[in-house]
Amino acid sequence: MKILKTINELNAFRNALKGTVGFVPTMGALHNGHLSLIQKSLQENDHTIVSIFVNPTQFLEGEDFHQYPKKTDADIKICSLAGVDALFMPQSDVMYAPLEPSILAPASKAYILEGFARPGHFDGVLRVVLKLLHLSKPTHAYFGKKDAQQLYLIQNMVKTLFLEVNIVPCEIVREEDGLALSSRNIYLDTEQRKEALLLSQSLQTATRAIISGQREIDVIKQEMKEVLRPLHVEYVEILNRDFDTMRTIVLSNTVILVCAKVGQTRLIDNLWI
Repeated sequence: MKILKTINELNAFRNALKGTVGFVPTMGALHNGHLSLIQKSLQENDHTIVSIFVNPTQFLEGEDFHQYPKKTDADIKICSLAGVDALFMPQSDVMYAPLEPSILAPASKAYILEGFARPGHFDGVLRVVLKLLHLSKPTHAYFGKKDAQQLYLIQNMVKTLFLEVNIVPCEIVREEDGLALSSRNIYLDTEQRKEALLLSQSLQTATRAIISGQREIDVIKQEMKEVLRPLHVEYVEILNRDFDTMRTIVLSNTVILVCAKVGQTRLIDNLWI
């Protein structure tokens, strides 16, 4: 596996490749959720490039940019053992210049939910993803459905900027007890780890309600909030997959989203119906 740290190194490596290329962008601290994206890319492409870059432009002041989990040696070993062709690990001064054009996510979809709590967050996400897609020139790029709003905005960017890449949504990976995998789970102590299960349990409550025939969104949201009551809940929302509001559940076009703080750790989860 090649470890690439400069634009010239990545360009030289990419230009020598023949066949399809899969790309998996990450911020490191890799877990089985990331590994599932990598494995899907390996299965579906001739070559796979993974990036590890903790992107400063998507963190707001006071967030955990400087404390974000870093496991560089373990990440390199995971990618190498998985069979990744190249690992791109740039520094900030490689990815960003003093004078940069602005990239603004569409406000109507980027300043709700995650964007309401973190204004400008998605501007930074789209900026770095656009750069990484231009550099890696992938056939397919793999993103987890856990970050559902991010996934939607990236798909919209690719569509509206006419980028020649196929965005592949990948299923959420969970622990056996239902907790969605996240690099930030490392912040949770033993008791908080138990409390964090309330997020997935609220989604299970929604699932049971829908299976039983319930379609009224307000009813389902209220049942979820009852499950989440012990936590500091930031939002419980049910939208269509274009992140528009609707009155009732529409099968195959609904996403249920939840965000709550467990201690000081902010966690998200969702369910695609």
